[in-house]
Amino acid sequence: MGWLENYFEFERYDTNMRTEVLAGITTFMTMAYILFVNPQILSVAMGKGAFDSLVTVTALSAGITTIIMALYAKKPFALAPGMGLNGYFAYSVVKGMGYSWQVALAAVFVEGIVFMILSVTKVRSAIIHAIPLSQKYAVGAGIGLFLTFIGLNDIGLISATTSGGVLQFTGLHAQVLSTRAGLLFFFGLFLTGVLISMRVKGALLISILSTSVLGWITKAAPWPHTLFSTPTLSYTFMKMDIHGLLNVGALGVIFAFFMVDFFDTIGTVTGLSAKAGYLTEEGKIPDAEKILLTDAIGTTLGAVLGTSTVTTYIESAAGIEEGGRSGMTALITGALFLGIGLFIAPLAGAIPAFATAPALVIVGYYMLSALKEVDFGDHTEALPAFLVLMAIPFTYSISIGIGLGFISYTVLKVFSGRWKEVHPIMYALAVIFAAYFAYLA
Repeated sequence: MGWLENYFEFERYDTNMRTEVLAGITTFMTMAYILFVNPQILSVAMGKGAFDSLVTVTALSAGITTIIMALYAKKPFALAPGMGLNGYFAYSVVKGMGYSWQVALAAVFVEGIVFMILSVTKVRSAIIHAIPLSQKYAVGAGIGLFLTFIGLNDIGLISATTSGGVLQFTGLHAQVLSTRAGLLFFFGLFLTGVLISMRVKGALLISILSTSVLGWITKAAPWPHTLFSTPTLSYTFMKMDIHGLLNVGALGVIFAFFMVDFFDTIGTVTGLSAKAGYLTEEGKIPDAEKILLTDAIGTTLGAVLGTSTVTTYIESAAGIEEGGRSGMTALITGALFLGIGLFIAPLAGAIPAFATAPALVIVGYYMLSALKEVDFGDHTEALPAFLVLMAIPFTYSISIGIGLGFISYTVLKVFSGRWKEVHPIMYALAVIFAAYFAYLA
């Protein structure tokens, strides 16, 4: 094993094989819930027949991309189809805007290509500096509320439809609370809350599996007929409809996928690098281009295989907390996704919605916490952030939320006499979004 220790620079990071392996297992346990949740969300758009393929795609895209991160960037960061963007893919782009899931996959593919180009050019830095921090935080928080809404909708507690891209509530179904599914949802929600409060590793996964077993025992959901099966990609592989992207509306979809992926990755990688002690005195991230390029490759590969945007997971912090400092941690995590995730489609298919809905709510809670970084003492920062937070869940559209935030931020800064605080790129983006909204009208 000496060559692995040399390759991953164990001595430099003051780590060892046992620590790295345990850290990799910890990261996998913490984010393995995506193997159950992602197929459930995307099958809403692709149909139930896609479920088995989506389990395979989720495991394959997560495993391959995480291994690339391990071998190329040599960082303990794991990747998988991103929460929030999978909801945007299914509920907003396909169900809300009416695009086919094949067109949505094409949008993800193009976004990945754009991300790859920007990751190897200086344009990346220009865009990072152009978008104000308050907008970056607000988008993440807005997506958190979006996920929470999806979770509550999945169990039937609330329901809504979209008309003209606007969310319309159709009911609050309190009677759900007295059903076995409703009671098990709250059991899973409180169990997850207790576990994360106790800092138990893999809290979401433990909650999903525990709630599912309880649901099977109480006959709230049928038992799985079998646990393992042969992987399949037949439903989703290479099903992108590039031609369907040739309209103005689809460009907004591509832009929304790109914006969220790009800045979510920047924020996640910065946070993970700080936790691992990688940041330089100037606050720079070593090998940032390699990390971002790996993320972009994952998105492009994921679209080819048949899933929404693949991105770096903040849950990687669990492995870093256990002492993981090198690419060996990511190598173990990726290997577990391939070794376990590829074969559990029957088990994943038997996981009921009331078991995964609590995970969506809790992930929404995690993402909403980013809002604390917004300066609410400055109305030119806080009000646009609030508009983003409101618009994303209420319109079922991340792109509308981003556009409303960019336009309001620019307008408020200009008319308050603080136009110099607005980066030139933000002016251009505000104009582009204004034209996009005019097109939608």
